[in-house]
Amino acid sequence: MPVPWFLLSLALGRSPVVLSLERLVGPQDATHCSPGLSCHLWDSDILCLPGDIVPAPGPVLAPTHLQTELVLRCQKETDCDLCLRVAVHLAVHGHWEEPEDEKKFGGAADSGVEEPRNASLQAQVVLSFQAYPTARCVLLEVQVPAALVQFGQSVGSVVYDCFEAALGSEVRIWSYTQPRYEKELNHTQQLPALPWLNVSADGDNVHLVLNVSEEQHFGLSLYWNQVQGPPKPRWHKNLTGPQIITLNHTDLVPCLCIQVWPLEPDSVRTNICPFREDPRAHRNLWQAARLRLLTLQSWLLDAPCSLPAEAALCWRALGGDPCQPLVPPLSWENVTVDKVLEFPLLKGHPNLCVQVNSSEKLQLQECLWADSLGPLKDDVLLLETRGPQDNRSLCALEPSGCTSLPSRASTRAARLGEYLLQDLQSGQCLQLWDDDLGALWACPMDKYIHKRWALVWLACLLFAAALSLILLLKKDHAKAAARGRAALLLYSADDSGFERLVGALASALCQLPLRVAVDLWSRRELSAQGPVAWFHAQRRQTLQEGGVVVLLFSPGAVALCSEWLQDGVSGPGAHGPHDAFRASLSCVLPDFLQGRAPGSYVGACFDRLLHPDAVPALFRTVPVFTLPSQLPDFLGALQQPRAPRSGRLQERAEQVSRALQPALDCYFHPPGTPAPGRGVGPGAGDGT
Repeated sequence: MPVPWFLLSLALGRSPVVLSLERLVGPQDATHCSPGLSCHLWDSDILCLPGDIVPAPGPVLAPTHLQTELVLRCQKETDCDLCLRVAVHLAVHGHWEEPEDEKKFGGAADSGVEEPRNASLQAQVVLSFQAYPTARCVLLEVQVPAALVQFGQSVGSVVYDCFEAALGSEVRIWSYTQPRYEKELNHTQQLPALPWLNVSADGDNVHLVLNVSEEQHFGLSLYWNQVQGPPKPRWHKNLTGPQIITLNHTDLVPCLCIQVWPLEPDSVRTNICPFREDPRAHRNLWQAARLRLLTLQSWLLDAPCSLPAEAALCWRALGGDPCQPLVPPLSWENVTVDKVLEFPLLKGHPNLCVQVNSSEKLQLQECLWADSLGPLKDDVLLLETRGPQDNRSLCALEPSGCTSLPSRASTRAARLGEYLLQDLQSGQCLQLWDDDLGALWACPMDKYIHKRWALVWLACLLFAAALSLILLLKKDHAKAAARGRAALLLYSADDSGFERLVGALASALCQLPLRVAVDLWSRRELSAQGPVAWFHAQRRQTLQEGGVVVLLFSPGAVALCSEWLQDGVSGPGAHGPHDAFRASLSCVLPDFLQGRAPGSYVGACFDRLLHPDAVPALFRTVPVFTLPSQLPDFLGALQQPRAPRSGRLQERAEQVSRALQPALDCYFHPPGTPAPGRGVGPGAGDGT
């Protein structure tokens, strides 16, 4: 639909700006080229399929520069469409291969055969346009006579008239040849916007001001503009008259765009993307970005907008040291939002993390394997480098760098280098990565720490027996306090999602002064001993040390408890080899029936999954907490019975809640389903 003249005047400025634009008459597209060149425009659009880059067979024509110009395509004297003219500048790239007989004899080839270098050059040049919500591709055929073919020199340009676009829209243009010999050119053109749509800031809020007449009906839409793929609508409403729409600053991201149009047939839609350079929008984008582990090796970056980033694995040692990138031997990988990426790992490890950088600045770091494999371990990472003739060298990754083994340095890994090499040769280290150039190994260090403490105790006993006894008692007391209370976590494996939720809770509790045991981290021992024997041993050790048994209730756990209370036994074949919860009921129930449970047991369940009243009455003789709403009281119940109420309890509860929230979101709102409250603008989520 042609744009009324007064709208073009408002957008482009009063005369002479509008009047100075060249006018094209007629609806047909056209093309023309520089003198000496011949060009032709295909009658219909083509599919936008760039294809892969292929080697050039000799000299080829290649686009070198894109130049745009606004023109008017008019149906009547005062009804015109804004149109974008594109000029593609071309040059000759590549060279002829020297004939074999010239290489051999140093002379010219048979002059009787026409040399291909005297022929003209032809090319098919593609122009690809994208302007929300439309996209199209056109094909231009260009021929250059032999007289103009000079290697590395420009041969002229071909001009396309023209691509129609709406006022205020952003037009992305790509140009390449078919077949494609080089990387495509790209150019972005922002068309003028209408002045009755403005964006203003008021503190933490952003106002969209639409200054239109009171009787004007129009549509307003907010969407995320995507570089690849269709835009993602966020909010839409039909409105009347002047409006001020308020957005919270947390809703801003660089790709958030606004589209406004009169509610009339074939109306012109105005698009504006005002937050592309807004620092708050870029901060919000990285705060909303999340890394998600899909399998052992595959993961993806989830974010509202496309962003330039690269990722690499890093190793986070126990003790709070910075995560050290494993580059080399691994390399940085370019990251595309919502595209599955893979690292060549053989095994996962809780100390392995993923770092995401943008503009050489660390933006995101997550230890993706910690939830499923437990908390950080006191392991040292060995880097094996392989050279020619089966030569190899080993070094241990430490905060100061990679220490060669064996070494006489004063670092911890150097002092224990001989033992680490023995563990590597005896197969006690876990291989994480392997290729022709090297390998990565994770070797445990905790046993060597225990040996060093034993030597310290022995030295103290040799110097003064009486004094060392007092120090030993104090040390044992301090060590018990530092290790924290033992906690045995029992749950019913309802499904894999609930298991990941339990793993996240156990990992979060391990960051507190608690020693958590859960069958999820002891599958090897569970399979070797059997569920009943494994649970009895864990329960006896936990209660002997003054620990606490946590019963984590879910719908499946409640069903099992009710079954036991009614029949006294469980149905045969109804459980798997790792179901410790079902096995545990045989000795948990006597503790409750005989009144031994208070002080040694607590119950818990997740908000929105199970109400505490659904827990059988027998198990409510001990406190039952809902998580995360009652985290402070739950953590208080896990403290030592005579321990003073810590002033940091609320802070620790917030720490556990933050660690648990991503797993809760993933469980209750799986990927691919919109989470409530994620819309932007007033009345997010409802459209008309």
